[in-house]
Amino acid sequence: SSAGGVQGQNTRESLSRGQGLLEAVLAQGDHLLAQKGAVFPTALPADLLPFLPKELGARVLPPEDEIRRKLGLHRGNGPPVTSAPVEDTTRTPEPPTPSSVSTTDPSGAPHRGHGPLFATVVTTTIGTDTDTNSLAPRCTVNFTDPEGYIDSSDDPPLPNGAFLQCTYTVTVYRGYGVELQVKNVNLSEGEQLSIRGVDEGGAPLVLANETLLVEGQVIRSPTNTISVFFRSFPEGGSGNFQLHYQIFRLSCSLPRRPHFGEVSVLDLHPGGTARFHCHMGYHLQGAPVLTCINASLPIWSSREPACRALCGGSVKNATVGRVLSPSPPSSANGTQGRSCSWSLEAPAGQRLHLHLERMVLGPTDRLVLWSGLDAGSVVLFDSGRGTPIPFEGVISEGPSVRVQFITDIPSHTTSFNIRYEAFEKGHCYEPYIQNGNFTTSDPGYGVGTVVQFSCDAGHSLEQGPPVIECINARDPYWNDTEPLCKALCGGDLSGPSGVILSPNWPEWYGEGEDCSWRIHVGEDKRVLLDVQLLNLSNSDMLTILDGDEVTTRILGQYVGGTSPFKLSSSSPDLTITFHSDPAGLVFGKGEGFIINYMEVSRNDSCPDLPEIQNGWKTTSHTALVRGTRITYQCDPGYDLVGRETLTCQLDLSWSTQPPFCEKIMYCTDPGHVEHSTRSLSDPKLLVGTTIQYSCNPGFVLQGSAILTCYGREPGTPVWTSRLPHCVCNLWARHSSFDGGNMALAIFILVLLLSVLLGGAYVYVTRCRYHSNLRLPLMYPHPYSQITVETEFDNPLYETGGVRLQGNVSD
Repeated sequence: SSAGGVQGQNTRESLSRGQGLLEAVLAQGDHLLAQKGAVFPTALPADLLPFLPKELGARVLPPEDEIRRKLGLHRGNGPPVTSAPVEDTTRTPEPPTPSSVSTTDPSGAPHRGHGPLFATVVTTTIGTDTDTNSLAPRCTVNFTDPEGYIDSSDDPPLPNGAFLQCTYTVTVYRGYGVELQVKNVNLSEGEQLSIRGVDEGGAPLVLANETLLVEGQVIRSPTNTISVFFRSFPEGGSGNFQLHYQIFRLSCSLPRRPHFGEVSVLDLHPGGTARFHCHMGYHLQGAPVLTCINASLPIWSSREPACRALCGGSVKNATVGRVLSPSPPSSANGTQGRSCSWSLEAPAGQRLHLHLERMVLGPTDRLVLWSGLDAGSVVLFDSGRGTPIPFEGVISEGPSVRVQFITDIPSHTTSFNIRYEAFEKGHCYEPYIQNGNFTTSDPGYGVGTVVQFSCDAGHSLEQGPPVIECINARDPYWNDTEPLCKALCGGDLSGPSGVILSPNWPEWYGEGEDCSWRIHVGEDKRVLLDVQLLNLSNSDMLTILDGDEVTTRILGQYVGGTSPFKLSSSSPDLTITFHSDPAGLVFGKGEGFIINYMEVSRNDSCPDLPEIQNGWKTTSHTALVRGTRITYQCDPGYDLVGRETLTCQLDLSWSTQPPFCEKIMYCTDPGHVEHSTRSLSDPKLLVGTTIQYSCNPGFVLQGSAILTCYGREPGTPVWTSRLPHCVCNLWARHSSFDGGNMALAIFILVLLLSVLLGGAYVYVTRCRYHSNLRLPLMYPHPYSQITVETEFDNPLYETGGVRLQGNVSD
């Protein structure tokens, strides 16, 4: 029948494909054996047998021993591997742990765990593909080496009409991750290639796929395993790819910067800390310090804190600060009315200046400022009276001010910023400019002081003059208000680095904004964007375009909020456009965005760093690839200011700014002198400093009592002389003689000794030879003079333990 003919034809095609696959494996025997750790099945896969008639196993396929002989294998060469089940490609396969991977060295001895051998297990099975109803070879390759390559060209060639599914899994020790770098990707149409991982909870993740993989791209796993899934189809030729993998130490993720706050991270690895603080006027809600814990799968010790503005408060000895509209409540009763009151008290004898930086109130909101804390205090400003906002600020009559805010319905759009600073009588208050700086002719801000303002990058000076002066000696005040520095809405940027801010930053951007920034860097460079903050409403959009406005492709379009990220252009041109909803009523408004940009090399390296004046640098690698370290040192007489070593990071940016060498203008401390006191003219020991040493009572100074620090060019400043000493007074008298006096003293002493010895000799000699000169000691003791009985008790006269005694008489 026709049905039987079709069935027979399908059977013959299946047999042909199965035999072709087997012949392809046999033909690659030498190639596969050259790969350490290759393991082959000891029997035909069970899922192949239903497609093979009995006579095929007897006539076409060689016996098992002959298959092993053709492949150069013998019984006992490694552990037996049975047929693997058909892989479920809808989920990430669970890779084996490193301790469970078994490999075989060329001698046949089994080897377990990590070691010098490649821990690679290759399992090839044949199964049925439900989509094409054909035999589908599947392979699973497991790696546990710290570094290696995943190369599709290592797979055996396939028979015509067959397709392949392969999963390459790299598993490393816990506490480490896997970094993949794309070396080459050349896929045919319809082929699939995806990089997969699992998150901290074990859920599968797709890290990248064939549409996003480009040469040089780096993908990192969040845990200790990563998988590469490849699938080819019968149509068209088979593509190829090569990936390089290596391990890296897992770390905690970069903590998010809190809105209206900052975070500084000392180390992302276990044991490292992240410290948070809030901008002026905001209070930290949560732990100020987080610690990276859990070495096997690093996480932060708690969630990131938040910065919130409180509803009311009291400040004693207020010198400088802010009063901000309270943050919207997060509780269920957040829609109820609120009344917030702040009291500010300056130090005695000072007054307060309040500058209304921003004020956007609803129709039922009211803000009142009083000069004093009592109920009958003078009103400085009341928004309910409809008076214009005093942008120049208000000044209290005394040392205290009370601020009260009342609202019936709290709203996200309500906001006010009041900056306050205390100042002394007879002076102007200290000026302030947000997102800018100023210089002053008098730090005390007395009458006649001139202040000049300038704005930070990305801002322009508006609503005020660049120079103001303190006038009126009786009651000093500034002749004009401070200007404002507002973020620009678009522009052409051509520097090597800069910043792009949302319009009106740090305030909320307005409705109907339509901005475009065009960035152009060196022709041999490309643009790297570091998006630090992106918080828009759902009706506003930020678009990043690769290229100029004529030839562009979209790199990304963003609405709402997102975590920090980085991306780069493929050319020296990049365009950023921003559009906000003209109505802005449905979804409200967002906080805005902060985007830093810098030029980087087009190749896979960091930009070269400049030499430093009065110093030099050394580089660990000739090419400035990822991981390269540059170390700076200074010439003698100069100190290094900044980090000594910079590292090329994964995003091809340097870990910090280059340092510089500063001339040493001080001497090192010469130290203290024992038994003395010293006085310094300058505790910083700058050039010109003098140190005077004085000895304690009973001690005499040897050396110079005054040392002076003087500068040398070139070289380091030094002291004019060595440290003195404080010695014993007697020794000082003896040691105060010079060489000639010392010799004379010795001669006189020798002469006196000679005279005395000579006189003694003459005296003894004359007494011995002349009877009229007898010495009593020359003769025995006259015992005849003893007339009484005497006992000698002197022990000098005792001999042999017997005491001498006797009676002597006339």
